[in-house]
Amino acid sequence: MKSILNFVFMGMLVSTSVFGGDLPVKKSNSGICHIPNSHYYKQTKHFESFKTLDECLKSGGRLPKR
Repeated sequence: MKSILNFVFMGMLVSTSVFGGDLPVKKSNSGICHIPNSHYYKQTKHFESFKTLDECLKSGGRLPKR
């Protein structure tokens, strides 16, 4: 069940309607990929920038646990 929810969550995140305009996806120094509407996006100051969540994940990043 958890894997199904993760799959649905990933689909929602990859959707372009979730992203705020041309804002980048931020991969924090701890390797967490933050999309523009995520809880810690604005607080993430030291990061590597990506155009899409998929690019961030393929670079070795991961989704937040919450």
